[in-house]
Amino acid sequence: MSANDVQVLIRQHLIDPEVCIRCNTCEETCPIDAITHDDRNYVVDPAICNGCNACVPPCPTGSIDHWRMIPKVAAYSVADQLTWDELPAQQDIPEESLATAVIEAAPQHNAAVSATSLIAPHSAEKPQLNLFDIRHPVIATVTGNYRLTDAQAESDVRHIVLDFGNQIFPVLEGQSIGVIPPGTDASGKPHYLRMYSVASARDGERAGYNNLALTVKRVLLEEEGKQIKGVASNYLCDLQKGDKVQVTGPFGDRFLMPNHSGSNLLMICTGTGAAPMRAMTEYRRRLQMHSKPVDGKLMLFFGARSPAELPYFGPLRKLPASFIEQHLAFSRVDGEPRVYVQDKLREAYKSVTELLLGDTYIYICGLKGMEAGVMEALSDMCRAANLDWAHMHARMVAEGRFHVETY
Repeated sequence: MSANDVQVLIRQHLIDPEVCIRCNTCEETCPIDAITHDDRNYVVDPAICNGCNACVPPCPTGSIDHWRMIPKVAAYSVADQLTWDELPAQQDIPEESLATAVIEAAPQHNAAVSATSLIAPHSAEKPQLNLFDIRHPVIATVTGNYRLTDAQAESDVRHIVLDFGNQIFPVLEGQSIGVIPPGTDASGKPHYLRMYSVASARDGERAGYNNLALTVKRVLLEEEGKQIKGVASNYLCDLQKGDKVQVTGPFGDRFLMPNHSGSNLLMICTGTGAAPMRAMTEYRRRLQMHSKPVDGKLMLFFGARSPAELPYFGPLRKLPASFIEQHLAFSRVDGEPRVYVQDKLREAYKSVTELLLGDTYIYICGLKGMEAGVMEALSDMCRAANLDWAHMHARMVAEGRFHVETY
């Protein structure tokens, strides 16, 4: 057999369009820009991908972790993948071809994120994942839709309660669900699912009930003088009691809370990023209410433009200081300077740095623009306290004690 007759096989990396929620995490994470997207699909360029797996751990749904053994000359192109509504099956490769084929190894690369760098807390409850997908969603019933922001506030944020009846749909604090909006997009294809963080404790929005809550902001954009409505957010915000919703998931096996007593939670969020923080806080509140051991401290830094636009502002103010230490930051209050969560962190540097020295778990959730400011504040505060933030941060990540979800 000549060298020209040898078949070269590759292990091609693919993204499942039926499970992908288009969150852009994979594209942002990829250290060599092998991932791209159009208005429907995220895809991997086989000419660039080196199989470093940097994109796999951060993916909240597992849609990124798919591979097909395929002849190199027949690799699925980016153009091919952009047209897919589902993954192709693994092609049959005859045994005689496998016996003589050369399997091409991907070039090595120092990945930006290792497979072990993003892990859940050691004591976290084991989550259920991907019980329902876009082909077989679970149907939930709307049992409540309440506006969280003032009626006069520009921002319309809703607390939406979904009941699953007798369908098993277990979720943990920090997990998310996918919602499939009805109808089709401009190309005539069904809308892809959107992901929303669960805002309720593991035993239900109402304790003992098979339901959960979402915190959803109505998205309205101006484009060339026309108002563009976010498809999923407006669908959810307009739901009425009794309406049915197609749900997929649950998703997420890392942004979870510790279960062991004595663990501290340092929560930093803006806007609807409050959803997982509310879930964790409510679960701890219920434990305390039932006289179960909860020795750890809760510290919350929560930002919005004004009190009128801060979700759950009223209920938060009713929580006693002995249960949770709150630092609320408002950036658009008339006559007052703009204050952001990183400013509040700096003001509380003594109590924050003391907390960092203990059994503390950090959760950051909200707009991506906040992330850099928060990290800079933590670094500056630790430097002032003679602590090495870079070393501490790396250790916390490796121990499942540092978690970020920004969008």
